[in-house]
Amino acid sequence: MADDLDRLLDEVEKRLYRLPGPKAAGRHRHGDSEEEGAAAAGRSAKLFMSAGSSEEDIDDIIDEICNDSSFAKTPLKLKSNSVSLTPESNSAVVQAHRKRCCPVYLGGSSSAYGIGTNISKRTCDQLRCTACDFRVSLFNDYIWDQSCDYLFFRNNMPEISKLRVKMIKKKGARAYACQCSWRSIDELTDLQTDQQLRWVCGKHAE
Repeated sequence: MADDLDRLLDEVEKRLYRLPGPKAAGRHRHGDSEEEGAAAAGRSAKLFMSAGSSEEDIDDIIDEICNDSSFAKTPLKLKSNSVSLTPESNSAVVQAHRKRCCPVYLGGSSSAYGIGTNISKRTCDQLRCTACDFRVSLFNDYIWDQSCDYLFFRNNMPEISKLRVKMIKKKGARAYACQCSWRSIDELTDLQTDQQLRWVCGKHAE
């Protein structure tokens, strides 16, 4: 602690008693050199008196140094190790916290939603069709009537009030549909087994 105090006092002495160069001396002859010297001496005396009184006054000494006009003219530039987040990097962070199902599962109403994996076989509720670019709608405890066709979904998706005319109540089932495809599912099914569907997982937010 004493060594630190000595180093600090040496720094104060160097800053407050630094002799001006020839050019600075010339300027001081035409300025208020006597007043500035007196002010510097006063600050130095005050600092040394504070330093000699107690080691607890180190904070006061540091405050005085920081308030010194010479410090104000040449502020210290601190290098930060933190990386500022630009809108692009923010977007990257958001994307990093979004995951896709692998594999993608469909299932009945008793199957839980979530990120599907080989271990956690959850049904995807973020499905999107790459053919029509519509989000896939899900209806628990319903199946599609056999009379459904492409034009029905093409004209009525995603208006639920119009789709209901072709929906049949069935406990435990789940009706899936986009604008170009539809399925009625009763049990857990791997989407890869149905090659006709162009549905993919649109990513889940964790």
